[in-house]
Amino acid sequence: MLEIKDLHVKLEEEDKQILKGVNLTVEPGKVHAIMGPNGSGKSTLSYVLSGKGGYEVTGGSALLEGEELLDMEAEERAAAGLFLAFQYPVEIPGVGNMTFLRTAVNAQRKARGEDEMSAGEFLKVIRAKAKTLKIDADMLKRPVNVGFSGGEKKRNEILQMAMLEPKMCILDETDSGLDVDAMKLVSEGVNALRDEGRGFLVITHYQRLLDHIKPDVVHIMADGRIVKTGGPELAIEVENNGYADILAEVA
Repeated sequence: MLEIKDLHVKLEEEDKQILKGVNLTVEPGKVHAIMGPNGSGKSTLSYVLSGKGGYEVTGGSALLEGEELLDMEAEERAAAGLFLAFQYPVEIPGVGNMTFLRTAVNAQRKARGEDEMSAGEFLKVIRAKAKTLKIDADMLKRPVNVGFSGGEKKRNEILQMAMLEPKMCILDETDSGLDVDAMKLVSEGVNALRDEGRGFLVITHYQRLLDHIKPDVVHIMADGRIVKTGGPELAIEVENNGYADILAEVA
């Protein structure tokens, strides 16, 4: 699904290397988690994959189903099936949530050569998906994320993911700022989308999210590289002991 080979990335405006040879393969149907200390390059990896500006790729590749992501514009990556749920979802005043979602869904369908979704069909689908995430009609009518609580913004991100049905989902610290109930609700929304044709890359600091979104593989990232890979037990080891022992092993 996603194959990253020897990816090197630096900041565009200064000579600071952030990713220093990332290698990672996410298979269809699998959930991979990335953990690591602050400043290790986790969020940078998600930004570079999604096409955010401000970064320069100095080496390596990132393939989505065999196609080079790094040669695509951000909207082309989205149409190819990549989705990023932000750590801090932005507010878009003046743009209604429903309008935003229908425009996004139909833009991607058009890019794939599919028929656009009619207003009636769209309403039927979004109401059903919103209900499972406890998103009420008022939230759907409001401008995108404006006046939303932290939990509401994250649920809205998962609603977008459910509507767009991407092949590869990247969650950048989705648990950030969530209380226990909100995290459980968001996790249920993510788990409902797990299937054999979809991959997930979950970036998090905490085992508590992985109690709800159970990973198949856990990676530890430090200093711009993945330094250790294991099963779910690796996240528990980090929760109990921190990163010091793991970083000492690879020093």
